Formats: sequence, C-alpha cells, structure tokens
Amino acid sequence: MTCVFIQIRCKPGTTYEVADAIALREIHSELYSTSGDYDLLMKLYIPEGDDVGKFINENLLDITGIERSLTTLTFKAF
Repeated sequence: MTCVFIQIRCKPGTTYEVADAIALREIHSELYSTSGDYDLLMKLYIPEGDDVGKFINENLLDITGIERSLTTLTFKAF
C-alpha cells in the first residue's frame, strides 16, 4: 500500500458536504478539517500496483465541491 496525504480546497460553503461524500466512499484512513490554504487533510492508502494519480482522479476528484487538491507522496515511515 502506498500512503499519500491529500489536501483539499473546497468551494466556499461546501466543506462539510465534501467531507460527508468522502466518508461515504470509505477510501480514506483519516480525514481532518484544517485551517490555512486547504480545508481538508486526508490520509489515504493506495493499493499496491495502482496508479496514484488515476486512483485519486477516479475515486476522489469527481466529488462536487472540490476546487483544488495537493497530493503528497510518502516514502518511508520513521
């Protein structure tokens, strides 16, 4: 499994709806509301062998209300 962190910027007023839609898909490990440039921070495990960009595009970015995302790939846990 590949661990990635995704920061999500939502259209104004849609953060809770976006978070609910993500929760219903059950693809995340953890999901947090955050302050700053992005509204949500999601920890996600991508199945081994799956293309990270394609997985995110097909399973997350079609949710209404998502304006922008920033994905951080991880390499090693300490």
